[in-house]
Amino acid sequence: MSAAPTSSAAPHLAARRAGWLVLAAVALLLAVLLSLAVGSRHLTPAEVLDALLHGGDGRAAEVVRSMRLPRTLVGVMVGAALALAGTVLQGLTRNPIADPGVLGLSQGASAAVVLAIAYASVHTLVGYVWFAFAGAGVAAVLVYAVAARGRGGATPVKLALAGAAINALLVSVTMAVLTTKAAALDEFRFWQIGSLSGRDAEVAAQIWPFLLVGVVLVAAAARGLDALALGDDVATGLGQHVATVRIVGGLGATVLTGAGVAAAGPIAFVGLAVPHLARALVGTDHRWLLPLAALLGPVLLLVADVLGRIVFSPSEVPAGVLTSLIGVPFLVTLVRRKPVAA
Repeated sequence: MSAAPTSSAAPHLAARRAGWLVLAAVALLLAVLLSLAVGSRHLTPAEVLDALLHGGDGRAAEVVRSMRLPRTLVGVMVGAALALAGTVLQGLTRNPIADPGVLGLSQGASAAVVLAIAYASVHTLVGYVWFAFAGAGVAAVLVYAVAARGRGGATPVKLALAGAAINALLVSVTMAVLTTKAAALDEFRFWQIGSLSGRDAEVAAQIWPFLLVGVVLVAAAARGLDALALGDDVATGLGQHVATVRIVGGLGATVLTGAGVAAAGPIAFVGLAVPHLARALVGTDHRWLLPLAALLGPVLLLVADVLGRIVFSPSEVPAGVLTSLIGVPFLVTLVRRKPVAA
């Protein structure tokens, strides 16, 4: 962690960070407008604004309000949720490759959805929400319980190893169910890829309360995450209760992951790449890092979703595929140019 800025440099640093937040907010507004305007039928910005602000009528207004607006809203929620979850998990574990997928939370949600499809006859996205959220929660409890055993408690290394072990176990459970339930395999394949297609206002209504709770929890842990970056002993000396910070932050990340994965499937890379980009722009202070990640996550996801609609039009490439195609080269470049801060 870099040294604290001097008193003369602090105003300049704060202004620079605020500037990045403003630019990210503008980028998000542009991404939202792009998501509302681009699709199988391209609309002008004037048509989009008319549908949103003046009610509008006709086919264009119907497309915007009933199809693209709910899809875009879900994209904003999911992108913010996964980016925040990844940022918190990297801070908790002091591991630059930690994200909801690496630590088993996404796979826990996936396993729960498979079981719901195969054995509970759940066949709607709204029905998936509750099972995916529960699955992410169970996975988080298992990871923490395994890591907390033995000397030293739930250290960053033990959390990472426990996450890898639980992730492998859940993959095995998922594959075992899918190989014996052909119908579940066909239905799960669509959800597993990760997509915003077909997401409606009812899905958004199901996940926003969880998103709000998750945001409150991770915001409460922000100062503690800064202290954890200095090590557990130093954090304790600074008055932070390390176990409480990990529980609150981990619970927030679990809630956010469950909501995001439930709504759109286990979309890859958002929770891994966005925290690194945000950290490169505003540094390691989580009071700035978390808001910037919450803005940049939806930008990445919405841009990926729009590209997926137009690259092979009239067919559609799921957003989860495009996030990886966009993100992997970017992260490789970022790592080569600058050491990744843990």
